[in-house]
Amino acid sequence: MDRANCRVCVFGSGTFGTALGTVIARNGYPVTLLTRREEVATSINTEHKNPQHLSDCKLPPLLSATTSVEQALKGARFIVHSVPVQATESFLKPLAKLIKADVPFISTSKGIHSETLETMAELVPRVLGRKQVMAYLSGPTFAKELMDGNPSAAVIAAEESEIAEKCGDLFHCSAFKIYSTSDVIGVEIGGALKNVYALAAGTIEGMGLGANTAAFMVTRSCVEMNMLALSMGARPHTMAGLAGIGDLMLTCLGGASRNKAVGARIGKGESLSQILESRQQSLAGVAEGVATTPAALRLAQKQKVKAPIIEAVASVLSGEASAQQAVLSLMQRPRGEDFAAYVMKEAERQLRLHSDMPLGVPAKVWAALAIGQAAALLALGAAWWRYAKRG
Repeated sequence: MDRANCRVCVFGSGTFGTALGTVIARNGYPVTLLTRREEVATSINTEHKNPQHLSDCKLPPLLSATTSVEQALKGARFIVHSVPVQATESFLKPLAKLIKADVPFISTSKGIHSETLETMAELVPRVLGRKQVMAYLSGPTFAKELMDGNPSAAVIAAEESEIAEKCGDLFHCSAFKIYSTSDVIGVEIGGALKNVYALAAGTIEGMGLGANTAAFMVTRSCVEMNMLALSMGARPHTMAGLAGIGDLMLTCLGGASRNKAVGARIGKGESLSQILESRQQSLAGVAEGVATTPAALRLAQKQKVKAPIIEAVASVLSGEASAQQAVLSLMQRPRGEDFAAYVMKEAERQLRLHSDMPLGVPAKVWAALAIGQAAALLALGAAWWRYAKRG
């Protein structure tokens, strides 16, 4: 592919859109950010800086910006969508006729629609009114670290492996390794639910609880997340990878997590309304977990999957319970078999239902991969928590 003549359009000039646009431009592709703000476009085009997000980072020459939809999409061979899930419908509707069906549409948005319970794989085709060539990027990727060129990795999912590979090439470089998968459901559910659990992780930190509590919660969250994903047809090993355990760890334990930051303030006693108002005024960015939590709870109920942590987070956000009451309710749940065993049982059941067992590997092997994440989370989570406290 002739990169110099392969134009890429990025929807959204926020933190993540700017970072991904930078990664792609550094790889030699001309990139145009579509922004709503004229002052942002002017600053990017004349000073090579985004004045509102990552403003201390110099942007590459191949990255430009515009407020014109027609100009942004003109000749675009790929579209990268970095608009929050809850704003996607209103953003895309006016653009629907301008987006070509055969142009790969790469969603980087993580969440579940708060009203329809749709993932982006369902939401985008509905809004566009037709089937669209799509891929989904997810993984442990803080925007600032991508800008700084820190070694990072993510996974890109598409139903067709050729599409995943083509879209992955936009981002793949010596500092950003991209893996591919066809498990769209697993990647989307992992990316959505990790924000819910990050709210819980932040609340735990805000309450002054320690590494034991954080490691326990994150490990249990990974199992809960896996159970819901499996019920929707995801593969049992996906949550053991970057879109599952990787993104969950980063969002729950990393210092730059927006959802964790909101949770921490809740844990210290602030009201959700105060937190969201102050973040909006400071352009701190959207914490997708706030809108995703009630939707995730409804989704779990629809799938008949027990999700006590999602329930606890939802009760705190709605004001039905305090953070202390939510933690106590979780700790008072009856004890039983190690919860990791539930993943193995569900994984075995799911794999028995599908004749296309990957590579003919027995179900117990794939299930064991899913369980292995629990031990890894426990050890890595505790170590990361201690490191973050020292920092």
